[in-house]
Amino acid sequence: MTQEHFDRTIDRDQRIEPRDWMPDAYRTTMVRQIAQHAHSEIIGMQPEGEWITRAPSLRRKAILLAKVQDEAGHGLYLYSAAETLGADRTGLTEKLISGRQKYSSIFNYPTLSFADVGVIGWLVDGAAICNQVPLCRSSYGPYARAMIRICKEESFHQRQGYELLMALMRGTDAQREMVQDSVNRWWWPSLMMFGPPDADSTHTAQSMAWKIKRHTNDELRQRFVDMTVPQAEALGVTLPDPDLRWNADRGHHDFGEIDWSELKRVISGDGPCNAERIDVRRTAHEDGAWVREAAAAHAAKQTAAPSSKQIAERAERRP
Repeated sequence: MTQEHFDRTIDRDQRIEPRDWMPDAYRTTMVRQIAQHAHSEIIGMQPEGEWITRAPSLRRKAILLAKVQDEAGHGLYLYSAAETLGADRTGLTEKLISGRQKYSSIFNYPTLSFADVGVIGWLVDGAAICNQVPLCRSSYGPYARAMIRICKEESFHQRQGYELLMALMRGTDAQREMVQDSVNRWWWPSLMMFGPPDADSTHTAQSMAWKIKRHTNDELRQRFVDMTVPQAEALGVTLPDPDLRWNADRGHHDFGEIDWSELKRVISGDGPCNAERIDVRRTAHEDGAWVREAAAAHAAKQTAAPSSKQIAERAERRP
C-alpha cells in the first residue's frame, strides 16, 4: 500500500486497517487522539467514583458502580486500539502521569454534590455523544469499531443521568436548588469539551481531510446546544447563559462567548483538580505494579517450552 493507495482509500470513504500503509503523520495523529480519549475515560472514573460510597441508596450505588466500570472498559478498548498502531500501553500511561499527554479538560472539575453525578451524565456524556457518534465513521478501522460499543453505553449513561436529575427535580426545594447549582457549574466546561474554536484549532483541518473527524469543533458544539436546550426546559432548569436564545434566521440557538482563557488554563494544568487527578492515577499505577509483574510472569510461564523434568512428570501422570 502506497501514499496513492492510502489517499484513494480515504477518498472512497473506506477504512484504514492496522496492517495497511499509512503516513507517519496519520499514525501520530491517531495515536494522539486515541490516547487522549483513553486517558479521558480512565481519569473520568474519578469524579463520579468519589460518590460511590456516598450514594443515597443501594440502587443509586449500583448504577454508579456500573457506570464507572463501563468507563474503565472504554479506556481498555481504546488503549487496545492505540496498540494496533504500535503504541505501548505502559508508555501511554507514563506519558499521561508525566504530563506529556492530555485528557479531557472536563474531568479537572470537582463533584461537589450528588447532583453533579446526574449533570455529568446529562451534560458531559451528552457532549461526549455529540463528539463520538461521528467517530463511529472514523477512517481508522479499530477506532471506529471501538466507538460503536462506547457510544451505545454513553447513550445509556446520559439517560441514567437525566433520570437522576428528574428524580431530584421532583423532590424538595433544596434538591432542585442543588440541581440548578450543578448545572450552573458544569454548563460552560461542557461547551469547552469540544475544543477551541475552529479558527484556533491546530488539528481540525487535517483530521477532517483524513476523515478522522467528520465535523468541526464549532459544528459539534452548536449541535450540542441545540440538543440540550429543550432537554433543560423539560427538566425545569435554567442554563446559565443570558445570551442563549433561538435564532430563527440561522435555525440554531445563539449562545454567549466562552471563556477560552479558562480552557487554556485548565489544559495547561492549572484547573481545580488537575494535580489531584494525576496524583490518584499515578498512585494507582504504582500500586498495581505487582499485578502487572505477576501477570507477565504467568504469561511467560505459559508460553515457555517445558523442561525435560516437566515432560517426564507429565508422562508419569498419564494413565
